[in-house]
Amino acid sequence: MRRGRLRVLLGAAPGVGKTYEMLEEGRRLSAEGRDVVIAVVETHGRAATAAQAEGLEVVPRRAIAHRGVALDEMDLDAVLSRHPRIALVDELAHTNAPGSRNDKRWQDVEELLAAGIDVITTVNVQHIASLNDVVEKITGVVQRETVPDAVVRAADQIEVVDLAPQSLRDRLSAGFVYPAERIDAALSNYFRLGNLTALRELALLWLADEVDSALRTYRTEHGIEGSWQARERVVVALTGGAEGETLLRRGARIAARSAGGELLAVHVSSQDGLRATAPGALAEQRALVDQLGGSYHQVVGDDVGTALVDFARSVNASQLVIGVSRRGRVAAALTGPGIGATVIRASGDIDVHIVNHARAGGRFALPRLAGPALSAKRRILGFVTALTGGPLLSWLLFATSSADSITTDVLAYQLLVVVVALIGGIWPAVFAAVLSGLTLDFLFIDPLFTVTIDDPDHALSLVLYVVIAVLVSVVVDQAARRARAGRRAAAESELLATVAGSILRGETAVPALVSRAREAFGLAGVRLVAADGSVLATDGEPVRDDRRVSIPVGDGRAVLELHGSDLDASERRLLDVVVTQLAAALERTDLVETAAEAGALAETDQVRSALLSAVSHDLRRPLAAAVAALGGLRAAGDQLSADDRRELLETADESLATLSVLVTDLLDVSRVQAGVLAVSLAPVDAAGVVLAALDELSLGPDDVELALDPDLPALSADPVLLQRVLVNVLTNAERYTPDGVRVRVATSRLGGTAEIRVIDHGPGIAPERRVDMFSPFQRLGDTDNTAGLGLGLALSRGFAEGMGGTLTPEDTPGGGLTMVIALPVVGSEAVASGIDRRTT
Repeated sequence: MRRGRLRVLLGAAPGVGKTYEMLEEGRRLSAEGRDVVIAVVETHGRAATAAQAEGLEVVPRRAIAHRGVALDEMDLDAVLSRHPRIALVDELAHTNAPGSRNDKRWQDVEELLAAGIDVITTVNVQHIASLNDVVEKITGVVQRETVPDAVVRAADQIEVVDLAPQSLRDRLSAGFVYPAERIDAALSNYFRLGNLTALRELALLWLADEVDSALRTYRTEHGIEGSWQARERVVVALTGGAEGETLLRRGARIAARSAGGELLAVHVSSQDGLRATAPGALAEQRALVDQLGGSYHQVVGDDVGTALVDFARSVNASQLVIGVSRRGRVAAALTGPGIGATVIRASGDIDVHIVNHARAGGRFALPRLAGPALSAKRRILGFVTALTGGPLLSWLLFATSSADSITTDVLAYQLLVVVVALIGGIWPAVFAAVLSGLTLDFLFIDPLFTVTIDDPDHALSLVLYVVIAVLVSVVVDQAARRARAGRRAAAESELLATVAGSILRGETAVPALVSRAREAFGLAGVRLVAADGSVLATDGEPVRDDRRVSIPVGDGRAVLELHGSDLDASERRLLDVVVTQLAAALERTDLVETAAEAGALAETDQVRSALLSAVSHDLRRPLAAAVAALGGLRAAGDQLSADDRRELLETADESLATLSVLVTDLLDVSRVQAGVLAVSLAPVDAAGVVLAALDELSLGPDDVELALDPDLPALSADPVLLQRVLVNVLTNAERYTPDGVRVRVATSRLGGTAEIRVIDHGPGIAPERRVDMFSPFQRLGDTDNTAGLGLGLALSRGFAEGMGGTLTPEDTPGGGLTMVIALPVVGSEAVASGIDRRTT
């Protein structure tokens, strides 16, 4: 029997329109004459969804009694008996009621498919088993119903029903997803903009992996070995060396340049497991791969280059990142081309990036001008060439000699002398000249097999041999010296460019200069010590007191201490440049610190000016009213009536009470800014504090709408400070809410955090002004001098942060401002009742 085809509509969150899309597709197929039935659909009271179901045949559900409650479930037997061509099955991850044939709805779908019925179904990304824990971390909500990945991946067709996060929030606000009483809680918890964005990305990436798997299967089935670069996939080769971190970060940057780029790190180990590696470095690099969002792989192969290319092709990689060889020139010459050459030759259409690093071919150092022009290795190689080339040339010439070949023999030996001079310089060349002259006399000049110089021409020939060797050696020596001088000049230019640019790198300039100086001059250790004895930067081995050289930096603000080989005059000149740049870097650091202090002083001065302005206006007003009232009482005496006396006393009392509140706010904000606010944490009932704040403000049901969660656990907070926060926030909300519209106060829980949301429908605050609203002495345009000092929100945020929580503004759907007070619930952190602490 033909197996049915499964089509899955995958959504990032509830409300994106999966069920609507399924029903719309069912109506289209039915209009084409296909046999379509609704096996089960969940409309959740959404009128538009229910309207889409009209006109389609519906298989009646089966009622299952459980604990006295009748639960409606899909009637699997009825659908199998009806045996339509296509069945519409909503909510694939649904758990069936106890007593059903299968525990899960996806198992029912498996039976429908086995019976040859095509199924169109829906599922949200949070219900996929492998993503369940990730979704919980994002949303703080545990999903009880899951469907195995294999079930969804086995579908013949998977489609993402996509909707922009803000559009989904707009649909939710308009009442198209949940009823009105659930909208605020949904918007503030699961349907946060950040949550929806993350879930949408999760759904798209999961589908991208599925598409990538299908692509690999297709390429394998059709024997396609070439790289299809449908997405950027970067493979980084790790050897276990210290350069691995540099390569990984470069590979991560390459992958990040394209949306959906993937980073893969691979280490090739030998089949016998004897290839030298650094397990500690590999472990650290593997942890770095996880931090960069990549994956780590290990393959076995004796030819590292071939194994790397084979792995890159197997994962359909588009980029391959390897490091420059750490071997020196001699090692490279003796062992032949390295891994890089093999990878480049075999990579084909895979781009290869060869990345330089600190350990590539030895560390950077300035070439020395003192000493012989040619290195000891070249001189030794010259002697070796003379000792091996001479006998081989003599054997060849002796085997082919004739009476007329003496000229050729002489020229051949002269060529050998020139070659030795080019390789090893003067002393190997002189040695080769003497040796070839004696050999020529011994083997080719009568009497043979004796060394006799009885002809002045023979002595002259030997002298000419030596002179030619010396002249060629002098030319080679001068060329070597000029080449070394050129390398020295290039290295000096690079060093000067580096130290000149390091001053622009801010905080890292000083350690970068110290490290570069030690590396360039071949020192064992370098340390920069401040005048007070503190170490500002160090590199290399510890500087020994008995072998250090101290150089002052700047005007005695620091000392550069060197430990290692002595420096020549030219190196001293370059070191002076480094010291000058170090002094400039230190001066720049001092200027940055001075600018930061000046900024803090300017901010303090701004607050002080605002305080003086507030004192001169807001404090003077209630003080003047109280003085006037009391002065009137004293002046009029018994001439005032009882009503006038009472009115003056009430005016003085109100003014002094206002003055007391203003002074208290000033003291509180100063304590918050100084970090000495005393906080006593204890388990607090959020509903009780909300009601106490409403009583303090004399606000009733006509003013405030309450939506308090009865199951909300106790908060970890200071009840007095929390009430102060609520009073300030409610006062602002009530002030800006239009007449006839109630402020809404709602509580909810998100993971280990409880939220108290104060929602108004006033004019709101522009996003660019929301930072200023929490600054002291800010009224955001109020000029009537009746709103206090503008300290309410500054104090509220300080109090909330002092209790380990936050106070943040959000837009109210439909217009207005929502202030969210978030505090930890008891048990979510180590909180002891009654323990005082101070804000930091």
